[in-house]
Parts: sequence; structure tokens; C-alpha cells
Amino acid sequence: MKTAMPHNYESAAAASRPRFPRRRLAHFTVWSLAALAMLLLPLCFPGGFAIALLSQMGIMIVFALSYNMLLGQSGMLSFGHAVYSGLGAFVAVHVLNRIGAGELWLPVSLLPLVGGLGGAFFGVLFGYVTTRKSGTTFAMITLGIGEMVYSSSLMFPGFFGGEGGISTDRVVGSAVLGITYGPARQVYYLIAVWCLLSMIAMYAWTQTPLGRIANAVRDNPERAEFVGYDTQRVRYLVMILSAFFAGISGGLSVVNFEIVSAENVGAVLSGGVLLATFIGGSGFFFGPVIGAVLYILFAVALSSLTHAWLLYLGLFFVLMVMFVPGGIASLMMKQAPLLAERKFGRMLPSYWAALGAGLVLLAALILTVELTYTLQINSDNGTLVKLAGLDFDAASLKSWVVAAALWLVGAWGWRAALVRVHRAWDEVQAEMAGGGA
Repeated sequence: MKTAMPHNYESAAAASRPRFPRRRLAHFTVWSLAALAMLLLPLCFPGGFAIALLSQMGIMIVFALSYNMLLGQSGMLSFGHAVYSGLGAFVAVHVLNRIGAGELWLPVSLLPLVGGLGGAFFGVLFGYVTTRKSGTTFAMITLGIGEMVYSSSLMFPGFFGGEGGISTDRVVGSAVLGITYGPARQVYYLIAVWCLLSMIAMYAWTQTPLGRIANAVRDNPERAEFVGYDTQRVRYLVMILSAFFAGISGGLSVVNFEIVSAENVGAVLSGGVLLATFIGGSGFFFGPVIGAVLYILFAVALSSLTHAWLLYLGLFFVLMVMFVPGGIASLMMKQAPLLAERKFGRMLPSYWAALGAGLVLLAALILTVELTYTLQINSDNGTLVKLAGLDFDAASLKSWVVAAALWLVGAWGWRAALVRVHRAWDEVQAEMAGGGA
């Protein structure tokens, strides 16, 4: 035994040695690619609208990841998370106005940190009340606190600015290295830096003992208490950290929009981050990132094209909850074993067929919605609808026949494509289980 034990330990150590450098290399590669993408995106899309869109995506990514610290990592469904980002934004805008008045000195680059500290402060106050309960009771308390803070925006105009909110000017003080944060591109890079740092910090938190215990409290709070952990204290600490990063997103929004109003603490923003997190997938760290990008595309890009963007977002969310409850990230992760076994190519023909049928169904949906909207709501401005360079008259039977034909063709194609996808999936899974080539 004495000679075997060292040999076994050395063998185990030797077997585990390559894993850690490989894992570190993978992490370094992923974060380097993320930083490179943030650096190059404004160069690939230099337009003013694209820069504004990218800036809002960066803010929403931080906000969604902070929310997922509660929902995905700790199992706390909150209906009032905008309270912490909004109150952090109000603290940041007051500080920025004092900087502009010469009463304080602080670089604008550090203003998101002020928002984070403001969010953490209110997380300490409200979190002690909300985290005393869990489950549905916790969700209802957060909803009540959210409504309470929103209604207070008119009661305390000195802090909230009344109905008009509080405006500010981000171009204060002397320029440092030519950076004034006047141009939108400089603001974007400030948001990108804080977004990347916040993402790294929140991912690192998931690997800490507190992050692991938060997972245990999420999965089995009774067992966590049995082994000696105070679940209320764990939830409270997670709430404070989540509020801190939510406040950072609020501080970034101050720099970006130069105004804070009651909408920043409203239920619409709380519901938006909930939608973004669910759509992306709360079970994976990168899920809220995907959801945040899609949500901004809906709320900003799509809203500039159609007044019915909320309908599209609602339908998309309902379909995701019904058919892909794990979010888009879960669909992506299901493909990882296929890529590892080099079987993904076997699925591509059926995937392309499903994509084609899905696009036909999407075209049918868009045409039906836009024709209905134009005919019922916007008919005073005419009944002509322009889609993809084509003209459709909402008052003409021909347009409705085209929409019906698209529905029939898309439904038939989707049904056939699903059968094909299921058949190919079963064949690939059987080959992988049997070790086939």
C-alpha cells in the first residue's frame, strides 16, 4: 500500500494536469474574442444608429446578467429588478450634475461605479426585506417594492425630478487624452469596457463559494440549511451583488442617454429584462447576453420599422416558453455533443429545411399582422403596405390570398421539416450511443 499510494496520486495528478491549462486557454480565448468583437463592431458598423444600438446592447447585457444572478444562479424570480438599476442611475445623475457644477471631482469614466454603489446601497435596504422569503412570496414582494418606488417618483421630485426626470450633460471637466464623451463612439467604448469587466466579474462570481452555495440554495434550500448554511443570508448577499451590477448598468445609461426618469424604475423595464433573460436562457451564463441582444433588436431596431413590434416580441416570447423553455442557449448547447463527435453536418440538411419553412411562416405572420394593423388602425394614412420592396394593399383580396397561401405552404413545410429533423436526430443519437461513425 505504501508504494502504491504515491503512484496512484501521481497518476491522478498527471491525468488531471492537461485539463486546467486547456480550460484556462478556452476561457482566455472566449474572453479575448468577446473583447475583439466589442472593439471591432463600431468599425464594421460605423453609422450613428448602429453605434446607438450597440451601446444599448452593452447596457442591457450588464442588466440582464445582473438579473440572472438572481433568477438563473439563485432561483429568485424578481418582478422589480429595475428598481436597482433605476435608483443607481438617479444617484449617478445627481453626482454627474454636481461634477458639472464643480462641487465634486470624479472622472466620468468612473460614473458607472457610482451607479453600482447606489444600486448596492438600495440592495442592502430592500434586499433585507425581500430575501426573507423565497419563491412566489419573494416575487410578489419585489413587485410591490417596484410599484412603491415607481409611485414615489412623483412624491419626491427633489430626488426623482418629477414627471420630466433629471437631465444632465456628460461632457464635463477637461478632456483626458482627447476623450470628452461627446461623440457617441467614445461613449460606446466606455460602455464596452464596463460591459466586459462586469461580464468577467459576474462569471468569476459563479466560480466562487458564494456562487456555488447560491446554486445549492436554488436547487435544494432544505439540504443547504441542513448542512449549516443560512439560505436567507445567501439570498441577501446575492441580492446586494446583483443590485450592484444593475446599478452599473444604470450608471452607463446615464452617460448614454443623459436623462433619468421614472421609467427607469418602472415595471416595463423590469419586464423587459425578464423577457430578455428567459429568451436567451437563464440556465447558462451566456444566455442573458443573447437575450439582451435580441431584446434590443426588437425594442429599438424593430420598433423603428413597425408599430406592432410589441406583438412580435410577445409572440416570440410565448413560442420560446412553449417550445424552447431553456432558451436559445439551450438549443445551442444541444449541438455541442454533435460538434464534438463531428455529427453536426448530418443535421444540417434537416436544419436548413426547417429554417426555410420557418421563414415562410414568418413571412406569413408579418404580412398578416401588417395588413391587419394597417386596415384596422392606420387606414387613415392609406391601405398600402410595403414589405421587402413589394406593395400590398390591405383593402385588396389579393393580398389576403397571398398571406393565406404563405400560411398553408409554411405550415406544410414546417410539419415535414420537423419530421425530418426528428428522424435525423434519432439516427445521429443512435450512432453516438452505439459508437458508430
